[in-house]
Amino acid sequence: MPPPMGRDLPNSAPASRISVTSANRAPVQGEIMQRRQIDAIDRKILAEMQRDGRVTVQDLAARIGLSASPCLRRIRWLEEAGILKGYVALVDQAKVGLPISVFASVKLERQREEELDRFAEAVARWPEVVECYLMTGRHDYLVRVVVPDLAAYERFLKDKLTRLDGVGSIESSFALGQVKYTNVLPV
Repeated sequence: MPPPMGRDLPNSAPASRISVTSANRAPVQGEIMQRRQIDAIDRKILAEMQRDGRVTVQDLAARIGLSASPCLRRIRWLEEAGILKGYVALVDQAKVGLPISVFASVKLERQREEELDRFAEAVARWPEVVECYLMTGRHDYLVRVVVPDLAAYERFLKDKLTRLDGVGSIESSFALGQVKYTNVLPV
């Protein structure tokens, strides 16, 4: 549902900032969505929602100094714009029996688009992989794998990662402890 037009539209762009192809027509919603950028109030909403994703709209609005309706419109816009990508519960990795984090640096034999795509598609299917980054430098990918124990990581390597065509080398580093972890972006 598009945000409503009018006075309460979050960060409404002045008419001079909206390009209109015809002098007789008003900008369509997509044009406004493309031009609108997050502002200080949106950043406050994002910061609060990152701290507490279960906050009610009423409590959130009170925390940032808005009434509930404009606050909800901003949240909906942030969702529609893809800035708020979803809502999750944070689970303690060790308490669910997955205490081991392994960072695997993977080098492919060739860095052609087909090989990169094949690797990315395979990794996306593996539930043990919780993060994967295409990298610059000596290795092509950095993959974070979570497993219950060393035997499970060995099975992951033998049954999945080393069987993938195009993998040239794998260097595994085991995390001894977690110094910092956050999913809160510094908006």
